Amino acid sequence: QNNKFFFEKPTLSAQTKHASHPLFLGYNDSRHPSHKAAPTLSFNALPIQTRGSSSRLLQNTISESIPIPNFPSLLENSNRLDDVRLSGLGGLALVEKEFPTKLEALAVIPSECFEISEVESMKCLLTSLTLTSICAFIGATSIPMTFGSVPLWIIYALVTGTVAMGNWVLAHECGHGSFSNSRKFQDALGFVLHSALLVPYFSWKRSHAVHHAFTNHIEDGETHVPSRIARDAFGALKLKILMEKTFGQTVGENLMGMFQLAAHLLIGWPAYLIIGSTGGPSRGTTNHFVPTSDKLFPGKWKGRVWLSSIGVLATFTALACWAFHDGIWRVSALYLGPYIVVNAWLVIYTWLQHTNSDVPHFDSDNFSFVKGAFHSIDRPYGKVIDFLHHRIGSTHVAHHLDSSIPHYNAIKATDALKSKFPEHYLYDPTPVPLALWRVAKSCLEVEKRESMWLFVQKPLEKANI
Repeated sequence: QNNKFFFEKPTLSAQTKHASHPLFLGYNDSRHPSHKAAPTLSFNALPIQTRGSSSRLLQNTISESIPIPNFPSLLENSNRLDDVRLSGLGGLALVEKEFPTKLEALAVIPSECFEISEVESMKCLLTSLTLTSICAFIGATSIPMTFGSVPLWIIYALVTGTVAMGNWVLAHECGHGSFSNSRKFQDALGFVLHSALLVPYFSWKRSHAVHHAFTNHIEDGETHVPSRIARDAFGALKLKILMEKTFGQTVGENLMGMFQLAAHLLIGWPAYLIIGSTGGPSRGTTNHFVPTSDKLFPGKWKGRVWLSSIGVLATFTALACWAFHDGIWRVSALYLGPYIVVNAWLVIYTWLQHTNSDVPHFDSDNFSFVKGAFHSIDRPYGKVIDFLHHRIGSTHVAHHLDSSIPHYNAIKATDALKSKFPEHYLYDPTPVPLALWRVAKSCLEVEKRESMWLFVQKPLEKANI
């Protein structure tokens, strides 16, 4: 019970002896070097509580096998972890450590990882375009436009949107300059692909570069920057606490989780493009279609924002003509459904890559590019999704350290990083659906605890906000 986190009445295996280590609330997985041969702890819906706070129970709802990784103990005699939930990372990101320089980090990556193969890039593009076209053809020729076919159209949207996300990812590679050795070619290609998906390519390219430069920066970050707890405002955390008081802890927390999922997955991406929702507070309200923000779109970028808007407008015009000819319901079934699923995938990736209950954010006094990049999180999406989405979610740490690495070389780069920097590389083996549910319920607002901004379930009574 000397840890910040412990379990009441757990069933320990005979080999479990390292009680001083933070507990790993995830699944056995061999990907992280520190997880090898880890002793395990089994429990069934046991309450997790913090030392000295027996009333603060954080309920888990499923049975899991919990490896205890060989990480250093968390800092003792500190209240910064009160009401902070551990994730499948087991608190690794909370351990104070020195970070390498960018040159030191990149030096461990084999030089061939930075080489672009335009043949390989085009093969991936052809694969994604072909699979998407096949799905669209099947939908257009095989599913009738009847009320009874709604379940089939839902399945069509889920499958086609999941497949079409591969095209989004390749346009993303164009924006990073990792698709081709020709900047003009890949910008033209990225512009066409993203415009077809109603994404303002050059506007996104600029804001996404800012996102990479300030990953996990509490002020200057871009996309999924968490809100800070404010005593004089009614935010998400206060709403959750109110729900728990009204409906009970479990029901209230689940209602908040469902609200978070619906808001993020259905309107999160359009809200970001139109008003800069979850964007960096230092830049205020932004718009990716009209360059109102000088901080986000300075100088020549304003013209590129307008060009991006013209591309999206061209797609809207084509959709309107299609709807005029074939009817709005057919356009909605064949295009809008998959479009919503593509947007949901995009939010899932970005949300889970940069959000976890025990992954901190930093302010300027305690931030560096490498620290931000190493606080990205790789996750297990499985072979099928990795194939369709070109491994965007399972090799994201390497991508943030150097976005010029093509996705087909990212596995080798990731292996090098996790081997050389096992205490810095973050991989959460928790299955993605469960991880998404946990993040939706637990990652609402942050509070400053010493040098870190952490997601908390209840603010400290005398917190420095």
